[in-house]
Amino acid sequence: MRNLFKTTAFLAIVACFLWSTAFAGVKIGLNYMSPLQFAGIRFFISGILLFLFFGKPRIYFAELLKNFRFILLVAFLQTVLMYSLFYTGINMVPGALAAMVIGSGPLFAAIVAHFAFHNDKMNMRTTGGILLGIVGIVIINLGRQTTGVAGVRELLGVAILIGNNIVSGVYNVVVMKSKRKIPSLVLSSASLWIGGLVLFLISIPLEGIHITKFPLEFYFSLGWLSFLSAAAFSIWFVLLKRPGVKISHLNTWKFIIPVFGAILSWILIANESPDVYAIVGMIVVSMAMLVMNNDAIKAWFKKVK
Repeated sequence: MRNLFKTTAFLAIVACFLWSTAFAGVKIGLNYMSPLQFAGIRFFISGILLFLFFGKPRIYFAELLKNFRFILLVAFLQTVLMYSLFYTGINMVPGALAAMVIGSGPLFAAIVAHFAFHNDKMNMRTTGGILLGIVGIVIINLGRQTTGVAGVRELLGVAILIGNNIVSGVYNVVVMKSKRKIPSLVLSSASLWIGGLVLFLISIPLEGIHITKFPLEFYFSLGWLSFLSAAAFSIWFVLLKRPGVKISHLNTWKFIIPVFGAILSWILIANESPDVYAIVGMIVVSMAMLVMNNDAIKAWFKKVK
């Protein structure tokens, strides 16, 4: 049973569940702070938390200096670019819808991996899962009743979140193709606090500085988001470096993000509730995960037994 908790499937599920809680937390935080500034503070804190957890400053900074260019690249892709798109997009759409669009990320990861790796090509099952996932996302968006300026804003938000998914696929490839032996905790910590600092500095001329007395729910949101980023990215970087792990297969676990993310948004965020399209689309997207990751799921359940 102990080995079960170390399996790629179990750890991927833990990371994805943590990420799924972010949508409600971000929507709550955005009630009090602008997107880029909130993201910058969150990821800076996440990086510092991991630095403290690593607990070996001399080794940490030696690895940081030795791999500085690569860490900067990861920080730019993962934190600055990807989360600029994420926070901007989620500020334009309901939390549940954002969760379900982000949940289509495995589709884009599989396409990027197909062109980046000779041993991670799309087959009939992968292609079928991708098409099924796209159908699910289309169904979800069919249920949106917003029109006029608000409707255009929402569609733009969806497009921005899809851009986030594409960048996510690219950064997965960059990390997996790297032959560097940098510790995962150092890579995730440094890329988070460096990227968070850059996001905060970018936010100052674009959004100003928000100095005010925040309510308790803001600090709770910020604290939880900082923790989950530190934990989830550390787990993910470890999994990306495991021998035999394929990006297309690993990322299919992200299909559980829209399920948990949407449910939590409906529970925690006022004025958000499910409709038939959202539920049907969510079921279809979940089916896509089962199709694309059937072998891994079977193996996982065998270990549970």
